[in-house]
Amino acid sequence: MSESVLAVDIGGTKFAAALVGPGGDVQAAERVATPPGGDAATLWKALDELVSAVAGDRPVAGVGIGCGGPMSWPDGAVSPLNMPGWRAFPLRDRLAARFPGVPVRIHNDAVCVAVAEHWRGAGRGSANMLGMVVSTGVGGGLVLGDRLIDGGSGNAGHIGHIVVDPDGPACGCGGRGCLEAVARGPGLAAWAVEQGWIPGRVAGSAAPVPAPAYVEAATATGRQLALDAAAGDATALAAMGRAGRALGLAIASATHLCDLDVVTVGGGLSQAGPLLFGPMEETLRAHVGLDFARRVRVVPASLGQDAGLVGAAALILAADRYWSPRD
Repeated sequence: MSESVLAVDIGGTKFAAALVGPGGDVQAAERVATPPGGDAATLWKALDELVSAVAGDRPVAGVGIGCGGPMSWPDGAVSPLNMPGWRAFPLRDRLAARFPGVPVRIHNDAVCVAVAEHWRGAGRGSANMLGMVVSTGVGGGLVLGDRLIDGGSGNAGHIGHIVVDPDGPACGCGGRGCLEAVARGPGLAAWAVEQGWIPGRVAGSAAPVPAPAYVEAATATGRQLALDAAAGDATALAAMGRAGRALGLAIASATHLCDLDVVTVGGGLSQAGPLLFGPMEETLRAHVGLDFARRVRVVPASLGQDAGLVGAAALILAADRYWSPRD
């Protein structure tokens, strides 16, 4: 396949598009802010203008799309939770009409990140891998026997809804104690605030600030939590430990179930590094009791912000491993 693929990555804060070469090299990438509160027409207009700027009149070998869910898969009518303007929006069909005569394929954005890490990132060379994204939500994708596993509805590998604490916080899925409810950045920051965390200031370094002031300033984020933990804030450190332990429990369960070689962990919260990976690894090792499970390795994802684009392109460029429904 000599022509490049158009890759599209749809998120609640940004739209990204790029031409991706046959080897997974990202070319001519562009990103724009997701129109806040945009209706269906506004969102589509922003995306259409973006792909026009990237692709122009150049021929492409296909279009790969990663988008937040839920969606009907593989036909690609999307209803991203963080984009109310799109509900059952026929995203795949719109892009197929825009680029006729070539394959147009869509998958969950976290699945695309996992595919990218397996194809060209930290999971390369492993036949059995779980790729995870820990950010505003917790998602993942599963590769077994060197092939992406889709499941009945395209949601296999959704590790965010493994239960890690049956008595834990309510989850947006309707369950309780899911990994996502415990470890996603906004939920973790909210837990830390409840424990007395004052964002942006190491405990004891200045006079206390009343809670309403810092909450209203909207600084209680997962990113700020990681920064404060790195600066030594005790509550922020406890929150990172809480997330790490939950992740370790979920990875141990997934490893026993799927006989994994490697787990890659990316997303915004993963940038906390050892503050997250330390308690994660400690908990994982305490719960992988069977010999085959002890060989699993947990490593940081390596492709950064390009991962979603690379994974979306792989739906076209490496379809023998990453695309099951046949066009």
